Amino acid sequence: MVEKKIIRTFAVPNDKIMIQKARIKGTVLTAVLMCFAHASARAQDNLGVAPQTAPEGEVTTEVAAAPAKSKVEATLGLDVVSQFIWRGMKMGSAALQPTAGVSWQGLSLSAWGNVGFADWNDFKEIDLTLSYTIKGLTIGITDYWTTEAGTPYFNYKKNETNHVFEASVGYDFGFLRASWQTIFAGADGLNKSDKRAYSSYFELTAPFRLATCDWEGTVGVVPYATSYYDCDGFRCTNITLRVTKAIEVTDRFKIPLFLQLTGNPNSRDLYFVGGFTLQAF
Repeated sequence: MVEKKIIRTFAVPNDKIMIQKARIKGTVLTAVLMCFAHASARAQDNLGVAPQTAPEGEVTTEVAAAPAKSKVEATLGLDVVSQFIWRGMKMGSAALQPTAGVSWQGLSLSAWGNVGFADWNDFKEIDLTLSYTIKGLTIGITDYWTTEAGTPYFNYKKNETNHVFEASVGYDFGFLRASWQTIFAGADGLNKSDKRAYSSYFELTAPFRLATCDWEGTVGVVPYATSYYDCDGFRCTNITLRVTKAIEVTDRFKIPLFLQLTGNPNSRDLYFVGGFTLQAF
């Protein structure tokens, strides 16, 4: 007797078939997305870009954007002042003080000048500064040059040049700025032994806002004897209170007006200075 094998077939409803197909497609799509995300992460590692993480259990295909390159920024401005006061010392009468500079990723190169217009016999000045800022710390070198001694700009000979080279370091704490400057070359002053003094200056400035104006209180001292600042030892040469208020000319143009009262306990002088700034950018 021949046995008959009965093969039973079961009809599967169409809706269940569609569900099964959708599950298969979803599984394939998930696998593709995971592969793409893995490849993106590898590409980010090769480019040095930190990958973005997704919440646990989720798959993401977003690639972290590379950081934008820092742009070169420029400054261009002009101060008009009633007197030229520097570190508590009077350097000249009413003057024009232009400034221009470029900066890139904390590195800055700037030029500053002074020319008197009330008294044309006032000496002219050109200062060049190279500095680097990282977070609150700034280090720099400044080349000061004036026409006071009558020597030409490109005369760098020892005992003849009128250039003064100064190194500086400063830190901005936000509520307080501190800086130290020391002359290391050029036409420095002398100490009590008639030797190069390496003249130095230390300053603290506290900014604050009051009555819709920006204020700054400054105290500056010369730590030891030098003829450059006309000090025979530790002396306070600068106590200044400065207030600035931006005067609105149009919706897009303002002129900062500033007033400052400066006292020099070492020379027993007091100066009241006013001025304004024209800033192009």
